Amino acid sequence: MISQQIPITQTSLLSNATWWWKERHSIGGYEDVIREFNRHHVEDEISDNDEPVPTRESIKHSWFRASQFPSEVHVELLNRQIIPHPYVAFNEHEVQWVGETEWLYSCTFDAPSLDVSNATRLTFDGLDTLCDVYLNDRKILEVDNAFRQYVYEVPGEGEIAALRLEGNTLLLHFRCAKAYAKQQEEIHGKIRAGSTNLGDPSRVYLRKPQYDWRWDWGPELMTYGPYRNISLTHYAVRIDDFNPKASLDVLDGTFKLSLSANLTLGLSASALKSLREHPTGSDEFPFKLEVSLKKAEAAISTESVSLTKFSISELAIQSESGTFTLPLQNVLSWDGLEDLGVESWWPVGYGSQNLYEVSVKLIGPGDATLDSVSKKVGFRSVELVQEPLEEADQYGTGTTFFFKVNGVEMFMGGSNWIPADNFLTTISDDRYRQWLTILKDGGQNMVRIWGGGIYEPDIFYDICDELGILVWQDFQFACGVYPAHKSFVDSVRKEAEYNVKRLRHHPAITLFCGNNEDYQMVLQWGDVPHLPAVVIYEDVLPDVVNTLTEGSIPYHRGSPYGGKGWDTSDPTVGDVHQWNIWGGKELPWQEYGRLGGRFVSEFGIPAMPSMKTIEYWMQGVDPRERYAQSKIIAQHNRAGAFERRFAITMNENFRLTSDLTKHVFNTQVMQAEAVGLAYRAWKREWRGPGSRYCGGVLVWQLNDCWPVTSWAFVDYFLRPKPVYYVIARDLAPLTISMSREVVQNRANDRPKQFYEYGATRSVSAKLHIWATRTGNETVSEVVKLDIQYFDLENPEWRHRQDLETSASSLVSLAANKTTELGTFDVPEPPSLPGDIYNKPGTTTSGRVVASARLLHPETGEVLARFVDWPQPYRLLDIPDPGVEISTTESEGAVTIRVSVKRPAKCLFLTAEDDNLSGKFEVSRWSDNALDVVPFDEQVVKLTGLGKDAKVSFQCLQN
Repeated sequence: MISQQIPITQTSLLSNATWWWKERHSIGGYEDVIREFNRHHVEDEISDNDEPVPTRESIKHSWFRASQFPSEVHVELLNRQIIPHPYVAFNEHEVQWVGETEWLYSCTFDAPSLDVSNATRLTFDGLDTLCDVYLNDRKILEVDNAFRQYVYEVPGEGEIAALRLEGNTLLLHFRCAKAYAKQQEEIHGKIRAGSTNLGDPSRVYLRKPQYDWRWDWGPELMTYGPYRNISLTHYAVRIDDFNPKASLDVLDGTFKLSLSANLTLGLSASALKSLREHPTGSDEFPFKLEVSLKKAEAAISTESVSLTKFSISELAIQSESGTFTLPLQNVLSWDGLEDLGVESWWPVGYGSQNLYEVSVKLIGPGDATLDSVSKKVGFRSVELVQEPLEEADQYGTGTTFFFKVNGVEMFMGGSNWIPADNFLTTISDDRYRQWLTILKDGGQNMVRIWGGGIYEPDIFYDICDELGILVWQDFQFACGVYPAHKSFVDSVRKEAEYNVKRLRHHPAITLFCGNNEDYQMVLQWGDVPHLPAVVIYEDVLPDVVNTLTEGSIPYHRGSPYGGKGWDTSDPTVGDVHQWNIWGGKELPWQEYGRLGGRFVSEFGIPAMPSMKTIEYWMQGVDPRERYAQSKIIAQHNRAGAFERRFAITMNENFRLTSDLTKHVFNTQVMQAEAVGLAYRAWKREWRGPGSRYCGGVLVWQLNDCWPVTSWAFVDYFLRPKPVYYVIARDLAPLTISMSREVVQNRANDRPKQFYEYGATRSVSAKLHIWATRTGNETVSEVVKLDIQYFDLENPEWRHRQDLETSASSLVSLAANKTTELGTFDVPEPPSLPGDIYNKPGTTTSGRVVASARLLHPETGEVLARFVDWPQPYRLLDIPDPGVEISTTESEGAVTIRVSVKRPAKCLFLTAEDDNLSGKFEVSRWSDNALDVVPFDEQVVKLTGLGKDAKVSFQCLQN
């Protein structure tokens, strides 16, 4: 019988060790690295008071204690005040030397045991990026991929024994990523990779976060360091991989829930030898598994699985290190879980996010628990539906592109996610939760993790599971002609296998996507004869996804990707990125309605952030820089040709101003108006079964990685811009929308929403009104439609649409689709004395603001509202709206009531609390950026600030 002394698997995080860092001083090879380490390394017991003063020069010669672990060099330098903060002023350019040199990290640790019958492994969850790893002066790893886990099985016997019981040293030598990428470019050839504001094209040769090289919203900060955990595991038998598969099948309108699981064990050579001494079916076979399914500590099902049914000798696979892995298929299969009270997992807005813990224990001799693993799962199904459309829309027929979860067709409204910081180790779990809660509270049900950043840490996906946020996961390729030589492809395959295994159990994971815009770039350039990485996007990645998920998670080759010959701009098939408003053809934003597609996975308009955020980056800058076209404003705006593009969109729509605060707000109004129009126009095309002409809209982008002017609708400090609230209203389960069409006296090429007073004259206008229901929340099917009109220049004039003659005021709204409510003529207010626009052949409707509401037919409660203003705004003489605000405080929340005497556009509330301090925003508004009309009071709530918060506002003014 096997000895009772089989050890319990022990895993310790080396983050608990004392870590040291320094800039590398010597420039030689392996021997010089070791010599520098041994010459300058300090012992753990040296106190901070004994360290030399940290300076640009001293960090080359002395070791300094790391302030945190995981760690990044820039963060350590900031904490030691060796570099200025690159997010402030022009300091980014003062820290470029950090990415152009080499760095060392080291620690000392003890081994739990040196029993040669057991095995020991070092696991590195994330090293950024080119890193030579030394254990006790012996090089054990050469790392060149920041996106994958590296494991080193430590030899334990003979002359190559690598561990000591005490005083083991681990040395990490981080080499220069920029230099390596340029060296690879010399070997494999120079290629194209995005525009010049997307970093040096050589970036494609290194599996490092691509935004580190610079992007059109981010700085150039080449980070280094062990940015995720390092662990030491000592074992005889351990659980190497555990894959619980929670399944949901829809049969005759009911859910059938089941759970299966595969498991892989890791064994030392001596443990495997002992196992082989016990034939299959032996009563003395020493190992079994205990599997349980529970919710909130309440057990639902348990099972003990004997390993006697598996053929150990045939299944064991030997590694190069002499250890073994033992893959075990279908260690459990539970059906009919719905009869045990197990419930399905739903995206936000469609039901509850029921999560269940699946645990497996490896039980050894004497019923000792040798190892255990737990994962949370949700029972759901997901499909990407790409079926032929029989009836054409404005683009033609083609195919659909929408998601079906648990058999329900769902419209996806969401945003694109970039890393929340250039310094990843500074993002706390709480900050991730704040970001994702903001997304959920904004009515969004999907986030796309963009392909030029990182695969996010586990906590990101855990929170998505909890909140019901679906995840579109790009593999990490963005805007380039990536190589496909063997070593590169092999590394990518391991990267993909690691991350798919890590993420596949999450119910939030909805799609794996091969890349961001690589196909599109090649098509746009027209001078790239071949995209080598098609072998990755069309062979390697789909094979990994389909094999490891057993087809339960869809795969899409790229974003965008669609028609024949990779036609990434075909609106009738696949997904599209719409950049012909900001960029491309630079069309007016009012054209978004005709620039959609089956699924719009990127589009956006930039805006400046909060003035608080601008004040942050203005620290230490000459006050004369406080104007919109200054050098410091340019430093914190990375968008290509942003001066010209802002000038076009702003000049077309708003009056020019030299006041920085007013200009900032006008850019935010512009973003809110443009993005809101796009959401409404494209969501309108969710027409119902068989007519799902648009299956989703994901705006670029949710967040920022530093303080900057960008497309983000929540800035780096978690401060929402007005567009955030506009999107939230447009993604509500019940929405009403309007589009104004102005009739001209002759054809022109201007937006149909614009009033004209030049060579072309506007003669009348009409409103197209529709409502859309999505989600699974209880919404009244029959509602009352109320339409009112207000004159901007005559507060005495007000008109209510007579629906008894043009249409019934009671309308029926079918679930999960758009309902057209009708087209209405905009009324003409009477002329005003001296009104130069009220001439024969012109229209006074250019003064009219229209309000449409859906009301509860019995209580009169406002279920949805929308206000349409005449455009362009630069032509309007906007009066003082006479805003009245009252506040009451109760149970930690402030209730604000807002009313006006005349229409107010984008009334944006802000609050200050002198008793609170801190960099990141803590207050949250239930609604904001309000379009308010007389006789329609709006109520919002503010949380996160004290009762002494001072509420102020601004709105569009000419």
